[in-house]
Amino acid sequence: MSNLTRREILGGLAALTAAGLAGPAFADAPPPFSTGEIIDSGHHFFGAISRGLAEAVQETVKHWGLPNGYILGQEASGAFVGGLRYGEGKMYTRNAGDQKVYWQGPSIGFDAGGDGDRTMMLVYNLPAANAIYQRFVGINGSAYFVGGFGFTALGANGVVVVPIRSGVGVRLGVNAGYVKFTERATWNPF
Repeated sequence: MSNLTRREILGGLAALTAAGLAGPAFADAPPPFSTGEIIDSGHHFFGAISRGLAEAVQETVKHWGLPNGYILGQEASGAFVGGLRYGEGKMYTRNAGDQKVYWQGPSIGFDAGGDGDRTMMLVYNLPAANAIYQRFVGINGSAYFVGGFGFTALGANGVVVVPIRSGVGVRLGVNAGYVKFTERATWNPF
């Protein structure tokens, strides 16, 4: 068995529709992140694909409004009918500071290939920082040939997470599954 860390494996690899609409904002919550703040952070994180990022963020804000948190990270996934996704990053919130998060999850569908991505996840209606630690269900479509860019939405208990991904790989398909967020890295996707 190899002693590689999850970060080393994710870094070495070349490489779901919202479960509900965003609910009302909490009265005592700090102000959400502005579109400009999200795009500036994404420009720094994603680099050269800034135009695609700006369009994805604008479309997301048009549909769900301004997020009260976001995650920047990296992930790797692969599938042949059944698939797995693993990622890690840092979640930024105004009221609870920044914290490391990990995510993993299975999928099933008409899907084959693999990809490695830099990922920005916009988080809506997060009542507390620890509310991210649950399973978010959704449907995901992928079309990568060498490189790709896209976004989807996942939901659980009124919280919506919108992953915006840019990466490399070869993958084509559509699948249903979930992403489970955890405080520590784990290989168990369930």
